[in-house]
Amino acid sequence: MNNAGGRYPRAKVIGVLQSGNRLLVEEFSGVHSKGFGTYYRPIGGSIEFGEKSEDALLREFEEELQVKVEIKNYMGCIENIFSINEQRGHEILQVYGVEFSEKENYAKEKFEILEGGQSSFANWVNLADFIDGVKILYPDSLVCKLEGGN
Repeated sequence: MNNAGGRYPRAKVIGVLQSGNRLLVEEFSGVHSKGFGTYYRPIGGSIEFGEKSEDALLREFEEELQVKVEIKNYMGCIENIFSINEQRGHEILQVYGVEFSEKENYAKEKFEILEGGQSSFANWVNLADFIDGVKILYPDSLVCKLEGGN
């Protein structure tokens, strides 16, 4: 079975990396489920066939940020149905709390992400900005998990 045309949910993993009241997230811009503009998402990506979600997450941080992380805890699973640039998406996300293996990485303000010949950035954003709705964090229900809900 293949996922031609995006007719099936994709298996993905994200890592919640916090430093005090800050969350490390990748920044995006465009048309999304809540309108147009800037939105954010934790670091992560697709789980490859035959790969455990934990291994995929460690691989994604190494590939995208060139850093090693350690998994602290499993935070749960989120089913996310969304739209980006008028394309509908559906993903099943495994969510883990992670921390940097090398503590000096917490002092960096910005991380360059290199993926598929494209360059973007991950920044630290105050968690309160997401909780208060000042900034948009995807997947939607992640804010609730970060506040201690389900």
